[in-house]
Amino acid sequence: MQWTIPGTVLRIERDNADGVEEMFSSMFLAGGMVLSQVCGITGLESYTVQNWVKRDFLAPPEKKRYSMRQLCRIININMLKAALPMEDICGLLRYINGDLEDERDDLIDDATLYFLFVRLAASHRQMKDFQGREAYLQQLLDDYQEPKPGARERVEKVLRIMLTAWAASQLRQEAEKMVQQLKAE
Repeated sequence: MQWTIPGTVLRIERDNADGVEEMFSSMFLAGGMVLSQVCGITGLESYTVQNWVKRDFLAPPEKKRYSMRQLCRIININMLKAALPMEDICGLLRYINGDLEDERDDLIDDATLYFLFVRLAASHRQMKDFQGREAYLQQLLDDYQEPKPGARERVEKVLRIMLTAWAASQLRQEAEKMVQQLKAE
């Protein structure tokens, strides 16, 4: 079944969520991405991305090229903004990554966080209950190496919030479609 990769306009088979990281990596073989490429993937306007850089939500691009980490930060913000205020999104990112412009204090790389989330989101509909989600989340984080004590717990909390916010935005979109169908009748 086709689905849109969270935070992007790209479509893939839901069963191929594990391949998203490889797909993104191939986009960076020639180096970073220019702003127009970032906008093409996310569906955002260039002024929005530039505003996020100005507001210190992410570090400025180097030589006008965005890294994989920056792209994934942009995608994470884009994905969450449908359900959470920007202040809360930044607070969430600071909770696991401290200073948003300094990658040295990160508990988890933005790209790693995003690709873990994609796998979690792809399996969301198959998880029948809270225990199923928690078991899958624990499995996803099996290989995570804590840079300092308590980091894993923080990452788990953020992934739970991201999944809840993303699922809420998906339900909202579904409800909006249903209302439009009613109006069309």
